[in-house]
Amino acid sequence: MGLAGAIAAVSARAGAGRGDGQPNPFAYDISHLEKTDPRLVHYAEAGRFRCARGEVRRLAIGPDDRLYLAAGNSVAVLNDTGATVSEIPLASPPRCLAVAKDGTVYVGLRDHVEVFDQKGQRQAAWDSPGARTWLTGLAVGANDLFAADAGNRLVWRYDRSGKLIGRLGQKDAGRHVPGFIVPSPFFDLKLHKDGLLRVANPGRHRVEAYTFAGDFAFAWGKSSAAIDGFCGCCNPCNFALLPDGRFVTCEKGLPRVKVYGATGQFESVVAGVESFAQNAKACSGAGAGDCTTGGLDAAADSQGRIFILDRVTGGVRLMRRKEARG
Repeated sequence: MGLAGAIAAVSARAGAGRGDGQPNPFAYDISHLEKTDPRLVHYAEAGRFRCARGEVRRLAIGPDDRLYLAAGNSVAVLNDTGATVSEIPLASPPRCLAVAKDGTVYVGLRDHVEVFDQKGQRQAAWDSPGARTWLTGLAVGANDLFAADAGNRLVWRYDRSGKLIGRLGQKDAGRHVPGFIVPSPFFDLKLHKDGLLRVANPGRHRVEAYTFAGDFAFAWGKSSAAIDGFCGCCNPCNFALLPDGRFVTCEKGLPRVKVYGATGQFESVVAGVESFAQNAKACSGAGAGDCTTGGLDAAADSQGRIFILDRVTGGVRLMRRKEARG
């Protein structure tokens, strides 16, 4: 009882402050990370809108530069001002999506993929790949579809007809595959123009490159609270690709969006923590310990414009690169 009382007393003092007007030396203070050096911000807001649907989750860009928004129990097709062009109703909440060059829409529900044509008509519902499946990201190519499964901590490879033809990312020392660390349902992937699949390994705070056969090629990124790194339990939570192959990364906890070069060198900030006050608050509040609250998503169109989805406020911001100064 004496030990318990001592612990309680220390906890009370830490929670209440020192009582002498001085700052609490035990407090976890990250306020200095919430201010972004304006010289690093190379993008400016060019527009914004609020999503009509609640429970917004992911964004994707179609071949016509239209936005595809996974929210509620539907996928909405929007123009760049947020006006709804069409909508695909679903039986359950969409967790992720990807749009092929021919306009075919692939939607990841929690445990399986469904396929829709350009008019929103369902063409197929694929079988679930296994128990514990929790799909969080899709990437579609000419012949393949890759699905990131946060529940099983691996990537499934399908052909475009829905046949399961492989898996990637299981720890394998012989192939130098480190294994994915996925503490929460944020696990994203994209097909790069260099022909390699990029997968965010959030628990390792980096982006990894793989061949379609599952061979590990290389990785970039580091664990750091500094602006050029990724911090928290699991970041980057999502990412997008610019037309030239550069990366747009999204973080949660300290919500910020940044641009990295094609080989992973930090270049600039699109929007800092200051832009997402409600998101940052949601991630640090009560009930946020399971790491499912908050987060951002981004998509880049053929013009290099960046759309940022705030999963807390339901808002979308359109960002354009600032004109270079002489």
